[in-house]
Order: sequence, then structure tokens, then C-alpha cells
Amino acid sequence: MSGAQPPWPGPDPDPARPVLLAGPTASGKSALALGLALRQGRAVVNADALQVYGMWRVLTARPSRAETRQVPHLLYGHVGRGDYSVGHWLREVAALLRDHPNPVIVGGTGLYFNALTRGLAPIPPVPAAVRDRATARLRAEGPGALLAELDAATAAQIDRANPARIQRAWEVLSATGRGLADWQADTPAPLLPLSAVAAALVLRPDPEWLGARIDSRFDTMLAQGALEEVRAVLADWDPAAPWARAIGAPELVAHLQGHMSLSQARDAAIRATRQYAKRQRTWFRNRMAGWQGVTLP
Repeated sequence: MSGAQPPWPGPDPDPARPVLLAGPTASGKSALALGLALRQGRAVVNADALQVYGMWRVLTARPSRAETRQVPHLLYGHVGRGDYSVGHWLREVAALLRDHPNPVIVGGTGLYFNALTRGLAPIPPVPAAVRDRATARLRAEGPGALLAELDAATAAQIDRANPARIQRAWEVLSATGRGLADWQADTPAPLLPLSAVAAALVLRPDPEWLGARIDSRFDTMLAQGALEEVRAVLADWDPAAPWARAIGAPELVAHLQGHMSLSQARDAAIRATRQYAKRQRTWFRNRMAGWQGVTLP
């Protein structure tokens, strides 16, 4: 949203070095990033895996056009419907840092921040045939079938509540003969270790406060045209595609296909968003112990 910017939580960081700002969906991190960028002459770089897709401006709560005119906003809405991975994102960030050495990198995709600050394993691309086979099995048999075939080290550390992560691990093992955990053990030095940034903050909102914001924001999205965004991609809808994982999109598709009322779709989308926020909070708590936590509200 435009207007007065919220205060930065604590003293302003060194303006010459990058800042990392993570938080669950609807926690207000984009507004915080914009305020800091305006004060310190920074660019804002997206670290959200769904805000990269051009078709989802409203449904992913991308910064508004008015906001993007105030400071450079990079890696937002620049991808069509092709594959886009954490590796793509990391390479683009590396290139951006040459021209924007002090950005505020903001988002809710923990995997992106993990790769940025801890490094990314050099896993070869997975052939399309392997990915298609994994997608078909996931649909037909569920994630448990793929999980049962993973190597022990990968199975022990994977997020079992995330079918996309399970599918990815199965694809890597099938395509390379090496488990994902084994590849990750060969991870090179990170692009931006925590020691190289001015601040690394993770927002930790009260769940009830966040839930109320999620409810209100989805209603605002509907008023601003979220249903029309989904209608525009309905002819090409593929629930297995990465771009189709936008929270709320499957529910609105179900409404447009006549499977539920708009009210039912709205309620289901809000539940999905709340569940997603819970998974984000769990990731941040378990994987970002070295970050500065900021309690909200």
C-alpha cells in the first residue's frame, strides 16, 4: 500500500550493505522494505517465488505501480509460465548486486534466503521426462509414495508436509542417482553470508493478528480483481505448474469451473493462506536461527 511507511524495527542499518527481510505472507514486510529503501537509497529485490510471475499482481500482493515508481523494484513479475527455480533467482540476484550493491531483499520464500546465505548445491537440471513422471505419480499415488523411495538421509530432513519438496527430491534422486542431501553436502560458498549483510531480520507476527490481516487482505484482493486475474489464465490452467501454486488460485479456479460458490472459494483460499503462513513461520523458526527475530504487532 502507498502512504506513510511503517518505522523500521530498530536503528537503521549500514546503508552501504545489503539488508535481508523475511516474513510470512501478509506480515507487512513489503511496506517495511519500501520505507527503508526510500530513506537509504536502496533498490528492493523480490525473494518470493510466486511474485516473480507476471500474471499474478493482485493475487500475490505484489507492490503497487505507485510503489514501484518510488524506488527500483527488481525481480517482480518478470517471468511468464516457464520453469523458474531457486537457481534462476540466485543467478539473477548475483547479477543485480553489481549495479545495486545495497538492496533490501524481501520475501517469504525461505528456500531463496537459504540459498542466498548458505549456498546452493550444484544439482544438474532434471530432464522433463523425469519431472513429468514425478508429476503423474504425485497426482495418482500422493506424496507418500515418492517419499518412501527417497534415500534415508534426504527423507530424514525433508519437509514432509510439502509435496513440492518431496517431488523435487524424488526427481533429483531419479535423474542423478544421488540423494538431495548428498548434493547439498557439496554446496559451495554462499553469495551473501549473514556476515556480509547489514541486517537479516525475520518478522514473527502473532498468529491471531496475522490471521486477521490475511482475511482482510484476501477480501481486498477480490475487490481489486483477483478473480479476473485467475479468469485470464483459466484456459491454460495446469495445477502442477509452478506458477499455478499462487495461494488462492486453485480455489478461485474451482469457483470459475462451477465446483464451488465464490463465498466457498473465498473461505477455502483464506484457510489455504493461513496454512501457508503457518508453514512459513515453521520454516523461519527452524532454519533461520541466526536471523534477528522481530515480534509483531
